Amino acid sequence: MATTSGQPQSPIHPQARIGHVHLKVADLEQAIRFYRDALGFEVMQYYGGQAAFLSAGGYHHHIGLNTWESRGGSPPLPGSTGLYHAAILYPNRTELARALKRLLDHGVPIDGASDHGVSEAIYLRDPDGNGLEIYRDRDPAEWPCDPDGTLSMTLAPLDLEALLQELEDEAGSARR
Repeated sequence: MATTSGQPQSPIHPQARIGHVHLKVADLEQAIRFYRDALGFEVMQYYGGQAAFLSAGGYHHHIGLNTWESRGGSPPLPGSTGLYHAAILYPNRTELARALKRLLDHGVPIDGASDHGVSEAIYLRDPDGNGLEIYRDRDPAEWPCDPDGTLSMTLAPLDLEALLQELEDEAGSARR
């Protein structure tokens, strides 16, 4: 039930999370190769030849892919409604750098990269044109705030070369 301001009377429980995204794809095997090989998710289960479920860390699935209504279909036209992007959260900057390197090694085009102050994000598309964001959150103590304490996110370019340097720094530390 909403109040007159349009806000719910009580917010959702703070531990609620988005558990998975399920995408309609045109070519199941092509989509699996992208999510498995370029992003590193593991295939947990196939559902016949029409669907697959992939995860990180052995969870039942973080990403579902299916061709039930979309086999051979085309991406939505610009200006139409639908998914803007799904976001994949990495635990730290080094793992985000590792994910970026994996994408580059697989020739995946990067649409953009931003430093939002609260996070660092890289934007790309899967083979079906679905938008993806891979990102890492900064510690909340580092988030930019206005003098009154209001969160003030930014939209600065993210230096991908500096991000990849994380891997060089990690390799140098391991050799010492």
